[in-house]
Amino acid sequence: MKLILNADVPNLGAPGDIVEVKDGYGRNYLLPRKLAVVATRGAEKQVEQIRRAQKSREIRDLGRAQQVDSQLRNINVTVSAKAGDTGRLFGSITPAQVVDAVKAAGGPLLDKRSIDVPGHLKTLGKHQVQVRLHPEVTTELPIAVVAS
Repeated sequence: MKLILNADVPNLGAPGDIVEVKDGYGRNYLLPRKLAVVATRGAEKQVEQIRRAQKSREIRDLGRAQQVDSQLRNINVTVSAKAGDTGRLFGSITPAQVVDAVKAAGGPLLDKRSIDVPGHLKTLGKHQVQVRLHPEVTTELPIAVVAS
């Protein structure tokens, strides 16, 4: 299936790219989520317009991403979770918990999909998570995991 991407899709392409994907992936994932449109002759003519619109949004988003990056550097994030006597958690820390902790610490609202938790955080203590704010802006966010 030949599609034109409307949004950035990890490991596939950027907005305006014409990609060839398997039918099921396109029909069941990309098209319903409006991440892509079917590549017809008329749609292929609009590729340049999609790329220009994405470029202008990207410039605005880069400035916003840098502001959010500076806000994240100035906050202390603490995540509380249930833990055993040995300091091992019952479960692990999820990106959604990190987003809630950043919001509770007075930080900006983040998307849980933009947070990369390395492996599984299953112990108490200080850890680093990576936050992708923009294709050009990523930051390391230190979090402290404490027992609740």
